[in-house]
Amino acid sequence: MTAPDPNSLPSTYDAASTEAAWYPRWTEHGVFTADPARAATHEPFVIVIPPPNVTAVLHMGHGLNNTVQDVLIRWRRMAGDEALWVPGTDHAGIATQNVVEKQLAAEGHSRFDVGREAFVERVAQFVDKTGGEILNQLKSIGASADWTRTAYTFSPELSRSVREAFVRLHEDGLVYKGHRVIHWCPRCGTSLSDEEAEFTDTTGKLYHLRYVLADDPSQSITVATTRPETMLGDVAVAVNPEDERYQAMIGKEVILPLNGVRIPIIGDTYTDPTFGSGAVKITPAHDANDFEVGKRHALSMPVIIDAEGVVREVEGAAGRVPAELNGVERFAARKAIVAMLEAAGALVKIENHQHSVRHCYRCDTVVEPLLSDQWFVRMQPLADKALAALRTGELRILPERWEAVYVNWLEGIRDWNISRQIWWGHRVPVWYCNASCGHAPIVSRTDVTSCPGCGGTVRQDEDVLDTWFSSWLWPFSTLGWPDDTPDLRAFYPGDVLVTAPEILFFWVARMVMSGCWFLDKPPFHTVYLHGTVRDMQHRKMSKSLGNGIDPLDVVRLYGADALRWTMVAGLGLGVDVMLDPTDLEKSFAPGRNFCTKLWNIGRFLLSRVGPEPVQPIDSIDPASLTAADHWILERLDTAIADCDAALGPARPANLATWSEAERYRGLRLSEYAEAARRFVWNELADWYLESVKPRLATEGADREVARAVLAHAFDGALRLLQPVVPFITEELWQQLPQTPAKAFIAQSAWPVARTQRSGSGAVFEQVREAVQAIRQVRAENNVQPGAWVDAVIVGPATAREALVPVIETVGGLARARVTLAEQNPGGAAAQVLLSGGIELVVPLAGMIDLDKEKQRLQTELSQLEKQLTALEGRLANEGFVAKAPPAVVEAERAKAADWRARAGQLRDKLQALGA
Repeated sequence: MTAPDPNSLPSTYDAASTEAAWYPRWTEHGVFTADPARAATHEPFVIVIPPPNVTAVLHMGHGLNNTVQDVLIRWRRMAGDEALWVPGTDHAGIATQNVVEKQLAAEGHSRFDVGREAFVERVAQFVDKTGGEILNQLKSIGASADWTRTAYTFSPELSRSVREAFVRLHEDGLVYKGHRVIHWCPRCGTSLSDEEAEFTDTTGKLYHLRYVLADDPSQSITVATTRPETMLGDVAVAVNPEDERYQAMIGKEVILPLNGVRIPIIGDTYTDPTFGSGAVKITPAHDANDFEVGKRHALSMPVIIDAEGVVREVEGAAGRVPAELNGVERFAARKAIVAMLEAAGALVKIENHQHSVRHCYRCDTVVEPLLSDQWFVRMQPLADKALAALRTGELRILPERWEAVYVNWLEGIRDWNISRQIWWGHRVPVWYCNASCGHAPIVSRTDVTSCPGCGGTVRQDEDVLDTWFSSWLWPFSTLGWPDDTPDLRAFYPGDVLVTAPEILFFWVARMVMSGCWFLDKPPFHTVYLHGTVRDMQHRKMSKSLGNGIDPLDVVRLYGADALRWTMVAGLGLGVDVMLDPTDLEKSFAPGRNFCTKLWNIGRFLLSRVGPEPVQPIDSIDPASLTAADHWILERLDTAIADCDAALGPARPANLATWSEAERYRGLRLSEYAEAARRFVWNELADWYLESVKPRLATEGADREVARAVLAHAFDGALRLLQPVVPFITEELWQQLPQTPAKAFIAQSAWPVARTQRSGSGAVFEQVREAVQAIRQVRAENNVQPGAWVDAVIVGPATAREALVPVIETVGGLARARVTLAEQNPGGAAAQVLLSGGIELVVPLAGMIDLDKEKQRLQTELSQLEKQLTALEGRLANEGFVAKAPPAVVEAERAKAADWRARAGQLRDKLQALGA
């Protein structure tokens, strides 16, 4: 596996061929495969992938999310942990069924035409053929998941876990079947949980309707509603019992305008006297709050909108729907009812009204509240454990602002509707006796074939379970639960969960609840909620908006490392990543430029080091190290420490014992990337490599020391960078003379900072100061790049003595003839104070035309002083200050301060020239 001579490296980095070559080698040699047996002697580090839908294709959100996970897993793998990243996909009940139903519709059929068994088989075939492609796409961006453990929520193994969870919760009294108002999607034909029915701010209408009293038509009460189509199912009008306007009406009846049904006026504190007219219609079958009112007052609950969103008499609604409205779609019925009410004189007024309307999270259809029989999970006992995990320090959430959101949701949690009226998914494991012998429904871990009571035939519940009911078990179902497997013992609980904030409730909090309930431990100690990928208008990238970027296009154009670097370098904690879908070159220039620079650094450095073996750095006598050698080794130590601090602890101790600052440290990935970049780019390449060129050009022991230090420093840089840019670092690392045969950088050791440092690198810091000062003087005085200048370093004897060995280095880097002196030589010169009591003097005579430069500077100063005098006069004018806009006055004051500073700089230059 040893690479060819570094001098043969191509001048341009070929990302496509490099990536195509290395990824198969990594997987072939099991680089990413975790071993539970090793976890007994090596600290485990576990991440589970947020399983993408089995029908999904890679988008930039996936690119960001999985790059972050990969950075963390590669870091801990190098750090010596037994690192496991569990990949897999979600069967995505509603989404996948919708795809296949669209296929059937294109063929002129529906799922009901083909039947349940045939439909499920067709979906399964579709998934087998096209599902899971996203996992292959993840490999193209370098994802180092353990593909031998690829999981699928609808696999037999995970399906068994789902059934076990349902049965256990039922045995614990937490699963029950209830007759309640739920969120119903007429388009998807199924119920939804609270989290799946997303609120959307809408400009709607508030309709004020007049209901006359049944026994005195001269009196009426006005109700306000946003949904007049539900009035046909009204069973009462509610007023606040403290509202003096309506107290005398409580107990009387009103008549529904369109169907003549008599309904009572009731008193209930649910009613807000300040909203609308202070009186509200109560429709228990089509509003969750009205349902609770209906239960308190033992009201009937007629259903007048069916599962397809059509107005008709469904349940207990006989005589309520006029013939002309029967079978009319709900929103068309709204328009018809408003017109009928207006014609009947029952429409008081219509107002514009801002309110939030729930939509299906899958198809964006307006959700219909509907009275229905559904399976629920009693959530409060589960939520209590999830809250305790955060409060006792077992769990932390980054950024920390999301902890309050997590707590607020759990404290106000409602029972979870887990049944879905679709066919693709885990069937509810409940059976009913066909003979109606009176035996209770049978909840079973295994299929039931006959009734335990009468021996007759049974039928299984028609519903399937919410997709999230399988994915909330993901951190341990993927490890073999409910069996006590080696994987479960070794790798549960895990460590970090990386995801987006929008599924904090859908998935993250539920995983914490399930882990705490079934295994008595949260499934991870840290939840990392990264930002969102947005376009330059701050819109979330999405297929519907057409503003997305295909990560595979970026990989083809610039390489996976360029994609990864761009994402990580711009990823502040919780900060959104901004990309321009109309300009990929500009968006991914940071990653492309970094990879180009790293390749060029590597080629040049490796050509100087050569292919011959180098001494291990620990075997070199410290006395043979130069100040530059000490300096770069110290800078490497600093870079390692900065990267470690930014990435944070792998498996923290009890978070409750940490200070506030400690609790929220780590996972600053952009800071980690910058620390690694700064070392390899600014320090190793710009300074150390340049400083050792003369040593590398000679023969002898000093050359070998320089080669060893340079190779060691570059080795450390590549290891630090490997988690972000794995392909290019592997290619370059293989060229290093000290790289072992048949080794991979992904399995090499993470660099460790030395605990003791000599401090000898401080001298080279003075070299850098002096060089930078001379370069600045050259630039300010327009000295030609190839011209040499004189420079004098003035300082105490001890300081001068320390600089003797590095004078040639200063001169070579700054193109200057440098001498040491006890005193300032005087004359026209640029003078710069350096650290350690040292002064740098650059004589200007002979370097520039002193008289001409003095004249130029004097002219510039005179013109500036005239302008400054006029500006200060304007600012001293009380009339100007009083009448001008404050922003203008502040701008003028800032300009005056800037001009004063510039005038001071010009005077200093003139003084240096002897004027």
